[in-house]
Amino acid sequence: MKDILIFDEKTTAYRKGTVIKRGNHHMVEKRTVPYDIIGEETLSKLVDAFYYRVARHPDLIPIFPEDLTEVARKQKQFLTQFLGGPTLYSDEHGHPMMRARHLPHEITPKRAKAWLSCMSAAMDEVKLDGSIREQFFSRLVLTAQHMVNTPDTTIGEEH
Repeated sequence: MKDILIFDEKTTAYRKGTVIKRGNHHMVEKRTVPYDIIGEETLSKLVDAFYYRVARHPDLIPIFPEDLTEVARKQKQFLTQFLGGPTLYSDEHGHPMMRARHLPHEITPKRAKAWLSCMSAAMDEVKLDGSIREQFFSRLVLTAQHMVNTPDTTIGEEH
């Protein structure tokens, strides 16, 4: 048996699997994914705790709508899928195309760090810890860095 990561193009997420040899055949057995470990209830609480912080963060307020209800709903869908759960986001909105969807917003390195800070504090609040937190957060760090599309300069500043 050998553990492998299987990329699911429909969900744009990786799933763990094990290659099992049975006679002359190789089969892939589905393994537990991060979503199964975190669970729907904790993920929902995490997103609510996260957006509570986003709504109060001076660096993030300018790029988010006043009412975060729909943003939080979509984030719950996306993170469910991102963590290997049901394809809720893609089923309703199509391929995530996260960078393209975020291009209209000025995401600076400072805002990416603020976003990650809010997520880290939310993880503390819902008591998400251990290796699952480390793995999840490290993927979010990469995602946040990928979303940066504007340098850390004052908007309208002359160069």
